[in-house]
Amino acid sequence: MQHKGEIVERIVRQSGYSLTRLTKQLGKSRRWIYNAFENPHLSIDHILEIGHVIHHDFSKEIEELKRYRQVSSDVENRYFPPDENSVDYWKSKYLLLLEKYNELLEKRLNK
Repeated sequence: MQHKGEIVERIVRQSGYSLTRLTKQLGKSRRWIYNAFENPHLSIDHILEIGHVIHHDFSKEIEELKRYRQVSSDVENRYFPPDENSVDYWKSKYLLLLEKYNELLEKRLNK
């Protein structure tokens, strides 16, 4: 059985998305996010919500989500990034890149 929390933690950390920003956008505490990472049975809803914020499709890593995604195309449209030909897709990509760039600038200025 997959440990969903560990998978989500690995992807979040690999994405470079700051935990502070993630918790703010989710409206959760840092303690909540750490508890989520430790939870082997993290709910699909929470996984989808985190994936939406960091722009990641967890169905590649989580078997249960693959089945869930096939059944619920309505949820797919709500939580996963739109098609690459969509303006919203590229807008999201641009905003994410801009946020990462701003974080790097802040780190450099604070040194």
